[in-house]
Amino acid sequence: MTEPSNQIWTGDDLSDDEFSSIKKLLRDRRQFDLGQYKDRCIRRRIAKRLRSCQVADFDSYLKRLVMDRDELDTLLATISIHVSQFFRNPGTFRILEQKILPDLCRRARIAGRTELTLWSAGCASGEEPYSLALLVDDLAVAGLDIRILATDISKPVLETARLGLFNATRLKEVPLAVLEKYFRVKNGHYQLIDRVRAKVEFLQHNIMTASDYPVADLILCRNVLIYFTRPEQERILSRFAASLPEHGALILGRSETITGNTRRYYQSEFPVERVYRRTNEPVTAPVE
Repeated sequence: MTEPSNQIWTGDDLSDDEFSSIKKLLRDRRQFDLGQYKDRCIRRRIAKRLRSCQVADFDSYLKRLVMDRDELDTLLATISIHVSQFFRNPGTFRILEQKILPDLCRRARIAGRTELTLWSAGCASGEEPYSLALLVDDLAVAGLDIRILATDISKPVLETARLGLFNATRLKEVPLAVLEKYFRVKNGHYQLIDRVRAKVEFLQHNIMTASDYPVADLILCRNVLIYFTRPEQERILSRFAASLPEHGALILGRSETITGNTRRYYQSEFPVERVYRRTNEPVTAPVE
């Protein structure tokens, strides 16, 4: 396929064969299966990368993907990353700070536990789990080890997240006092202090294909399910339910909801913010 050098890729101009060749390459080289993702969303993200590379000829780009592992990883990051910022949807984090986290800590103490796990699934460049870490640091809970697990499918994205370095646009919801206390200016960017960064453990994980899900008391999976088909969303929500204890919390994005058979596993607590609590209903549907 030959296109003029000023080709403006939109995603709709990818042929089915071209789209399939990228899907096969990601599946074979990175074990990333696009089969259950919504095609239109993925095509748009591929087109974004083609525009960034100023690609005029798809075949030459495909050859580059085969030869250049860094470009393949960059494409994967472009496909899988979701835009984020610190304390995105502030109302959600107010509920976390004032209601959910204190309640989870109280329940853990009553049960005689000494550890609590908070999981940010699809953490992108780290703003969400680091926001959790700031809340945890401010709570200063005694006698309870709060583990924050952050996972994403993209290794390059995770490497960036570990740096804890952000531009000002990602921090617009951060109060000035918090900014001054927890961030240091570095080369025109803001870096989170080491003590808070150390609270977050970043791991590569694919919620669509992973054989294991971590056990967690709180799961944040915001603006991730929108990229999956309805059957796959229900499968993931069932697996989340299997990972959560009774009264554990699940938080979705504001445009996401729980439907189908998985509704019996969750009770809506703060509907606007998509905050749900795990019911005592046993998970009976297959979760593998």
